[in-house]
Amino acid sequence: MELLSFLETTVTPYHTVETVAKYLNDAGFTELELSEPFSVKKGGSYYIRLFGTGLFAFAIGHKFTKTAPLRMAAAHTDAPCLRVKPKAEATACGCKRLNVEVYGGAILNSWYDRPLSLAGKVVYRKGKTGRLATKLFDAKRPILQIPDLAIHMNRNVNKGVETKPQKDLLPILGTFSVDEEKSGYFTRLICREAGIDAESLTDFDVTVYCDDAPCFLGADKELISSPRLDNQLSCYSLARAITEGTQKNGICAIALYDHEEVGSRSGQGADSALTAQILERIYSALGATKEEMYCAQNKGVLLSVDGAHALHPNHTEVYDRENVALLNEGVAFKINSSQRYAFHPEVLSMLRVLCAEGNISYQCVANHSDQVGGSTIGPILSSHIPMRTQDLGVPLLSMHSARELCGRADVEALTALLTAYFNDENGKGSI
Repeated sequence: MELLSFLETTVTPYHTVETVAKYLNDAGFTELELSEPFSVKKGGSYYIRLFGTGLFAFAIGHKFTKTAPLRMAAAHTDAPCLRVKPKAEATACGCKRLNVEVYGGAILNSWYDRPLSLAGKVVYRKGKTGRLATKLFDAKRPILQIPDLAIHMNRNVNKGVETKPQKDLLPILGTFSVDEEKSGYFTRLICREAGIDAESLTDFDVTVYCDDAPCFLGADKELISSPRLDNQLSCYSLARAITEGTQKNGICAIALYDHEEVGSRSGQGADSALTAQILERIYSALGATKEEMYCAQNKGVLLSVDGAHALHPNHTEVYDRENVALLNEGVAFKINSSQRYAFHPEVLSMLRVLCAEGNISYQCVANHSDQVGGSTIGPILSSHIPMRTQDLGVPLLSMHSARELCGRADVEALTALLTAYFNDENGKGSI
């Protein structure tokens, strides 16, 4: 799985799940259905789609024992973006516009004057039966732009001007041709892109995404510049790591959740009972009791893998002077005593051992004491699945911008560490 093509393909949570599922299929994983009883066996590898925008994958050791430690790692599939509203059309001044809302904590002014595209899911009635069906689509080309107001009409723009989403962030889709019907242009467009008849459409879930291509950057191509690095990089590394082996006695699992950027409270979010239910079904299918499953969890480890804040060279004053993460200096272990990031000293020590054994670079980061900072799924998930948990990830600049920046070597370090974590058969990382 090549990194840049992965980043270019994973434009929505739906497409992230499809991309990872294809990779897992190619690696010999078998798909299970949430709506069907689980049939699993020792030595098997499996994955489950979580309502289209999340995914759970696991590999069972060929010498599985019921109370062997469980090893899990989790990330999220969503990113701050613009989502199309149900009544999507907003015509003005001869222009076709889209009525959108902001999803997540986006840096709004970073969306101005960029090539934008559309992707998502359509629901439609299929054929003569009229049965409901779904289909993903990705336009894969620039279709829209949000034009900023010229400086001649906005002389204070470089002093900082508030962005009002309902007024300022409506993308222009184009202009009308002479004989074109003035309504229905959005429906016609997405149905054409999805390859369905407009009359059959019943609903849609469509994202406006930044269509700038991912690229390697820097004098020696040592950086990665791309939309959605938070958190597609983590999904990429987790997918690679879970396919490269498992502990012979236990279960290794990855979970990719949706809706982290808006609080994780959904059926496929980390703040859900779904993960506990899936684990119970897996262990039950292997003949384990709840008591034995709880033993495996309490011996186990959970990693929450998400972007970390890299030290910004132009704004060092908002960082702690000592506890900072630098680009291309390794995986960042995130420490926060208020549990905005999950932190466990034994897990951190285990990861240090694995890094030392694998010659993997790492660094520890903590927030400036006057900055609240962000949070992620680690504390949420560990409250539902009580396990020793540590937050970590790749250091990023421009986090939550339409385009972000990170170090290429850090992605390689993260993938190497996660692979070592899942393959720690000799006990060097045991706790």
